[in-house]
Amino acid sequence: MKLVTFCGPPSSGKTAVILKTIEALASGTNAVGVVKFDCLSTEDDLLYEKAGILVKKGLSGPLCPDHYFVSNVEEIVQWGLSKELDILVSESAGLCNRCSPHIKDVLAICVVDNLSGVATPKKIGPMLKLADIVVITKGDIVSQAEREVFASRVSAVNPSAMVLHVNGLTGQGAWELGTLLTQDSRQIDTLIGKKLRFSMPSALCSYCLGETRIGETYQMGNVRKIKID
Repeated sequence: MKLVTFCGPPSSGKTAVILKTIEALASGTNAVGVVKFDCLSTEDDLLYEKAGILVKKGLSGPLCPDHYFVSNVEEIVQWGLSKELDILVSESAGLCNRCSPHIKDVLAICVVDNLSGVATPKKIGPMLKLADIVVITKGDIVSQAEREVFASRVSAVNPSAMVLHVNGLTGQGAWELGTLLTQDSRQIDTLIGKKLRFSMPSALCSYCLGETRIGETYQMGNVRKIKID
């Protein structure tokens, strides 16, 4: 089975891109499934079910969705294998810009949108910088010049990534992305022993463990302070 990870900031159009890409693959013989990770709630799984796509949903609740993903990704691989899928798509929650949900030897796609601003690519960390493919959405809303400037900023941050423009409404560009999914992703049967491309954000402070009071007295563990002269 081939595993593909999709990630990106909130509301960048990940689900729409995945739906159109799977629709473009429907003419082939690929059996495709999706695992949707999110934080508190999601109805995206209903969109996949409506499209006739096998889907599984996982909610991280009070936990970091990135850590929740890594803790469960091997289980979803085994689920996909049990369903005899050819391609399994893992869609992350809308992640913070420091998140790092990419795995070595697993095709990694980051979705960003033109409306987030031309300075946004520089603000995104490993999620964008270590992706194999960067999909840019909502290009129909901005001018051609803005599209080109945003794409150049993406390439400056991640020169090795392939940059594609995909329209989540019309599906323009989805066939090209689907071709890359089938050609560039590798067959796997387990992720045990595989490594993340970058370390996860550091955590485990008193607030991680449920503390709500503000003040240095209540701060313990991995705490980082701003420098004030």
